[in-house]
Amino acid sequence: MPETLAAAGSGSPPAAVITGVVMGFDFGEKLIGVAIGNTITASARPLQSVRAERREAKFDAIGQLIAQWEPVQLVVGLPLSREGGEQLRTTQARRFANQLHGRFKLPVAMVDERYTSRGAEDAGAQDVDAESARLILEQFLQATP
Repeated sequence: MPETLAAAGSGSPPAAVITGVVMGFDFGEKLIGVAIGNTITASARPLQSVRAERREAKFDAIGQLIAQWEPVQLVVGLPLSREGGEQLRTTQARRFANQLHGRFKLPVAMVDERYTSRGAEDAGAQDVDAESARLILEQFLQATP
């Protein structure tokens, strides 16, 4: 079951993380941004976006990335409203996180992703979804001891 990390500065303790490579996801209905990072350096970089329209093709592509990078942890962005409430996309992202956990048997954490797409757009990223995944992953890495 995915674990949700509180937003930075919320006073909730961050979840423990396993040392090594971590893969982050910015879930979307059409594209899923993917980033890769490392717990030792607490840094991440955008990897690519995966087409999300066809379920099996999506998980095949993600499976290939997982086989290539061998992450020890997965992180999925949790899309909350401005006020911090849940919305339809929140439910969809939780379902995606559960599917990742079930298929790949890796721990999955969820991180508040508010404003990551805006940050990626403002930075002029060529692949906004992958850059958003990088921002999500860096937030996770910086919040984890």
